[in-house]
Amino acid sequence: MNKESKIYVAGHNGMVGSAIVRYLRNHGYNNLILKNRSELDLVNQNEVDNFFKIEKPEFVFLAAAKVGGIHANNTYPAEFIYQNLMIQNNIIHQAYLNEVNKLLFLGSSCVYPKESKIPITEDQLLSNYLEKTNEAYAIAKISGIKMCEFYNTQYNTNFISVMPTNLYGPNDNYDHQNSHVLAALIQKFVLAKHKNEATVTLWGTGKPLREFLHVDDLAEACIYLMDNYSSSEIINIGTGKDISILELGKLIARLTEFDGEILHDLTKPDGTYQKTMDITKLSNLGWKPKINLNEGIKATIEDFRNTYLSK
Repeated sequence: MNKESKIYVAGHNGMVGSAIVRYLRNHGYNNLILKNRSELDLVNQNEVDNFFKIEKPEFVFLAAAKVGGIHANNTYPAEFIYQNLMIQNNIIHQAYLNEVNKLLFLGSSCVYPKESKIPITEDQLLSNYLEKTNEAYAIAKISGIKMCEFYNTQYNTNFISVMPTNLYGPNDNYDHQNSHVLAALIQKFVLAKHKNEATVTLWGTGKPLREFLHVDDLAEACIYLMDNYSSSEIINIGTGKDISILELGKLIARLTEFDGEILHDLTKPDGTYQKTMDITKLSNLGWKPKINLNEGIKATIEDFRNTYLSK
């Protein structure tokens, strides 16, 4: 990509898409195509067809998706598989038809099997059964990965697929029922401190280990890979480090100055025990994350306070 390239960021209002836009603008890329859902329904085949014919983007970041935590995935599996498949199918196919130079598809660490060997290497994709709590979302994402691969094979396109680990940062979803774990914990501890509550309850045992990457690091990695990686083989984006949910809760409690008791709701599921990814492939290409977890969470807490607590 160069600074004048016509770049379409699908899902630019979401956490990932907005971080990609923020990075691009901060580095002088200003020829960006951005469409709200009211302007372009990505589930609608005709609308996406017309959009690509008119706009003719040169590069595409496919960050649009229906996302959510364990509760959302368990409650709305039909919506997760339908909407994600439609969004992916429409954009990837139109990128091929309209001769897009390159497309980057955002996958997810949940595409890997429940019983993956740790750290999770890219070659473990489709090697075993998926985690049931997010199976619908994972199957949709796997389909997107394979669609990019097969279009590359048959049509000689340049579509790449990246697998980010658990993300956090500005513009996250803080919905009480549908948020991811780190956003949910930030909300719980900030509000508990604000209301002088005596306890905060974590879902499950607190024993599962999770890896977290700041979304601004992800954005930088995506632009780096758009410029430096061309292969049908998927590539992990993460930190290679994990933390238990309980230790994460204690860290957020300290950063929010919450001094109450941490409880556990054992009726709620833990999900996969460990999902730490192997980032050797990405590291060998010359990219590593820059934002450590402590500083990243501290900044995200302030963002939540400034953006949401005032409401």
